[in-house]
Amino acid sequence: MTRRELIRNLSLGMASALLPSLPSRPMRRLQEEYRQFDGQEVLQRIVNKATSENWPSLPIGELMGKVALELRGIPYKGFTLEISKDLEYCVVNLKGLDCVTFFEDTLDIARMLKKGRTTPDDLLAEVRFTRYRGGRMGSFPSRLHYTTDWFVDNEEKGVVKVVTPDLPGAEEFTQKVGIMTQHPERYRQLATHPQYVSEMKLIEDTINGRSLKYLPMDKLEAAEPLLKTGDIIGVTTSEDGIDIAHTGLVLRDETNVAHFMDASSARSRMQVTLEPEISKCLNWSSQLTGVMVARPLF
Repeated sequence: MTRRELIRNLSLGMASALLPSLPSRPMRRLQEEYRQFDGQEVLQRIVNKATSENWPSLPIGELMGKVALELRGIPYKGFTLEISKDLEYCVVNLKGLDCVTFFEDTLDIARMLKKGRTTPDDLLAEVRFTRYRGGRMGSFPSRLHYTTDWFVDNEEKGVVKVVTPDLPGAEEFTQKVGIMTQHPERYRQLATHPQYVSEMKLIEDTINGRSLKYLPMDKLEAAEPLLKTGDIIGVTTSEDGIDIAHTGLVLRDETNVAHFMDASSARSRMQVTLEPEISKCLNWSSQLTGVMVARPLF
């Protein structure tokens, strides 16, 4: 299942009683109570190898490449963030990843290691900072649901630099978002908390008011030599109401070939997979229009 399919099919559990909304609780209590971590053994294995091989001395992108290869083979699993229809939880599940949590957890493990931190709580803190608008976890609308919003917000936080405008052949991105407010019944927390729909509409309007660039698919091969290990790829789509259909990372091998690495939902894979050259593998749908690229800074 791709991010597009994930967005279209979140339609679970819509009949429970309304509980107090997350923002009414103190931020410190939010950060301490509303979290869930799974896969401590995976994290410990990565930390042990990173320590023995001095990965933190590497540039952040190269460090991300090391982490990503350690996640290779982790099963694909959707809906890992949707553990409650009532409240927002900061979730890390290293036993099952989708295309977004793969790149996000890879980035945040690398950021954690760069800071000399090693625990599940350290990783949850990094994820909370990158996953939520302004680095502040609140209710469901505070999560950066649309990938272009994630790119812009994390550029403002100094986590990444959006390099798409610097790539040859980049063009204006005119696709608009809106699927979440067009179909709130597909989202567990929007169904439980109808008041969030108007909040999400304001967020969508802000996203749609931005001037962004994307690289059309037929220009990707020419720009491929400029891509670096650790670059975050958002695959743009023409499907109504969605900006990014799939995400992954660039990983250059020892022969300098730029591969695409992702949590693949293809039935033949269903795991974190190192794909072929990026310019040759993003062809599984006629609705895929191009890519956006965000480069990690720290």
